[in-house]
Amino acid sequence: MAVYTHVSDEALAAFLLDYELGEAVSFKGIAEGVENSNYYLETSAGRFILTLFEKRVKAQDLPYFIGLKQHLAGQGFSCPLPIAGRDGECLRQISGRPALIISFLPGLSPDQPNLNQAFALGQGLAGLHQAGLTYKGRRENTLGPTSWPGLWQGREAQAEALEKGLREKIEADLQHLNELDRHARALPAGTIHADLFPDNAFFIEDELTGIIDFYFACTGPLAYDLAICINAWAFGPDHVFNPQMSAELIRGYQSLRKLNAEEKQALPQLCLGGAMRFFLTRLIDWSDTPADALVRPKNPLDYARRLSFHRQVTDPALYGLS
Repeated sequence: MAVYTHVSDEALAAFLLDYELGEAVSFKGIAEGVENSNYYLETSAGRFILTLFEKRVKAQDLPYFIGLKQHLAGQGFSCPLPIAGRDGECLRQISGRPALIISFLPGLSPDQPNLNQAFALGQGLAGLHQAGLTYKGRRENTLGPTSWPGLWQGREAQAEALEKGLREKIEADLQHLNELDRHARALPAGTIHADLFPDNAFFIEDELTGIIDFYFACTGPLAYDLAICINAWAFGPDHVFNPQMSAELIRGYQSLRKLNAEEKQALPQLCLGGAMRFFLTRLIDWSDTPADALVRPKNPLDYARRLSFHRQVTDPALYGLS
């Protein structure tokens, strides 16, 4: 989450007239994240989040995201629920951007997740996958393997400037991952979150209270979603792999949904692919984020370190599979 587009007090007051939420009591930008503009919104009716959609989120995908959250909430899965206006519509515009008010979830995102939280997150991810199996919406992963060569094109010199020799390593990885999309399509698929970092999970102590930010959700291999989580949760602040975190994440996941033999065998390549996806988008954000945005782009070298680890993995058991 972040803030790119400013919303004036006047614009907010006019916007809220379309809802039965009362008047604004408190309104504050959220600095975390890198994709959309987000605000904490408190009205006389309660606490909410206002999201303005920017950058990579396409307007035609918004009904998919809204419908997905409505579906998951209807299945008993804890996620933000879109709030409808007086006319029954959830999606509107403010300050020239498509916008959505969603319900507020209790809890905090962990700065340094512990093993119990990793287990709970794995269970939550499996629960999301199970609840999403009956969602009829479908959306292509626009940041999947087929997009990576295009994201890389023109960024070679930028990567080399960050670290000497990085260009050659990334090009070799992309060549290795060239067949990932075809292979992954043979794995069990369904609705995936595709961006489940610690700042998108809320906890009260070690209890998972909800998952947020579904704006990269799509239809894809379920094990790829787990691989993204391994990248996001199992590397510490020093970017060194923590095998216990990975093992607990996988153990939590498999307590609700067992991985099949093909998914287990594919895990090293899926983890390499997950690291590549976030390396490339962080590389783009590193130079393209506006200087006046209330957000600091994340260093792509963090994911270059993950790529270096995954290149060496040949045995899926190193991720903690049992």
